[in-house]
Amino acid sequence: MAENVKKAEKKPEKKPNGLVRFFKRVAKFFRDCKGEIKKIVWPTPKATFKNTGVVLVTIIAVTVLVFLLDTVFMNLLGLVMDVAG
Repeated sequence: MAENVKKAEKKPEKKPNGLVRFFKRVAKFFRDCKGEIKKIVWPTPKATFKNTGVVLVTIIAVTVLVFLLDTVFMNLLGLVMDVAG
């Protein structure tokens, strides 16, 4: 019988209103972000400089390749149009 009284005395817990829950979730999101940012291993200045050099060399190589292909195809097109005319 005492168990029945205890069960009746317990009131269901109220959920906080939506605005409070929203701000709690936002706060948790920013705490989690801060924790993840602390885990980042940043590259050294030397590694950054080296990687920048690799990117620049790659850009120059691709640019030269595209220029050469464009020149070859334009000359071939000129020959085809000259023969056709």
